Amino acid sequence: MTPERKAELISTFARSDGDTGSPEIQIALLTERINNLTDHFRTHHKDHASRRGLLMMVARRRGLLDYLRGGDFGRYKSIIKELGLRK
Repeated sequence: MTPERKAELISTFARSDGDTGSPEIQIALLTERINNLTDHFRTHHKDHASRRGLLMMVARRRGLLDYLRGGDFGRYKSIIKELGLRK
């Protein structure tokens, strides 16, 4: 992920000016990294070390989504819709 793409995601999902650590931003950044790794595995299907990292990122994102769902369901629904995580 390029620094420009990261800044774009942060500005898109920031709740206020200077916000860099809200759950929405963390979920968006993890989703970007997960999508990049998923593309990586299309050509490097034997890269098991990176697959372990991918599974840890998915678990971290799941935890953040659960936290958000428990705290503010409206924010949870909006981030799910914007990132297209549910079908």
